[in-house]
Amino acid sequence: MRRVRVLEICAGGGGQALGLEQAGMEHVALAEIDSDACDTLRANRPGWKVIEGDLRDLDGRQFRGPLGEGIDVLAGGPPCPPFTVAGLRLGEQDDRNLFQEAMRLVHETRPLVVMLENVPGLAQPRFRAFRQEIVLDLLRMEYRVWWQMIQASSHGVPQLRPRYVLVAVKNHLADRFRWPLSLPGSDPLVPSVAVALYDLMSERGWPGADAWALLAHGVAPTIVGGSKKHGGPDLGPTRSRQAWARLGVNGGSIANEAPGPDFPEGEMPRLTLRMVARLQGFPDDWEFSGRKTAAYRQIGNAFPPPVARALGESIVRALRPGDER
Repeated sequence: MRRVRVLEICAGGGGQALGLEQAGMEHVALAEIDSDACDTLRANRPGWKVIEGDLRDLDGRQFRGPLGEGIDVLAGGPPCPPFTVAGLRLGEQDDRNLFQEAMRLVHETRPLVVMLENVPGLAQPRFRAFRQEIVLDLLRMEYRVWWQMIQASSHGVPQLRPRYVLVAVKNHLADRFRWPLSLPGSDPLVPSVAVALYDLMSERGWPGADAWALLAHGVAPTIVGGSKKHGGPDLGPTRSRQAWARLGVNGGSIANEAPGPDFPEGEMPRLTLRMVARLQGFPDDWEFSGRKTAAYRQIGNAFPPPVARALGESIVRALRPGDER
């Protein structure tokens, strides 16, 4: 039985791609404009076909074909700043909005399933007409369409990271699709920041690691990656930094290494890139290319792999190879 074939757009540093791979999908190609993110994808998966460049220049017709030749799934995370406070919530008026390009590619590739994720801001009433336009376009192409808020901590990620996800499934397969089940908030499979990071926080012999773990017993606030227009290697605005402080973490910047034996016991440590990546659900062997800010941006903007895997498994179950388009 062949694997489900996916074209991924706005692939970033590979969070969604890794999760879909873990769900059993095969990447036909991954499109991304950022050169550092492309280097990350190539370094971790040399066999992946990475298309580096502007999504507006990608011709989707090369990925369309009869069953077994074309793609089954179009997935991706169009840039989220147009729907965020930091991005001024300009929506479709923002030059970073690529939803129209995603819809163009749906027309050109005609996959069985479309999955696009974005920030919760897209669910706001001010963007209702924008969402309806997308839904109507998909309905005309004979898809059944859902929007749903997905919480990362409901899928084993130690972070309060809501994402607004669109799933569209061709009508003849739509009854097979079920959203993945969520873990209850008290489920032991949802680790705390302390459980997720204690080994990294104590690896250089910091004497305050045990006391820190008592503070870091909750899940992390949303990690903010920023964009090339805004943001740097820190854990977000004032409110986010206050939430990090309650977990015993200094969110003002990212450290180059874990605290060592000379780091004061009562002082709040900073997180390293590897710590942030783990809080996003990346495995420790996933390496990020580029300088600190570029690497942090890839990590902070990622769709957590465990969440992508859960959604991918639901899609794979709905797509039983052999069905006609």
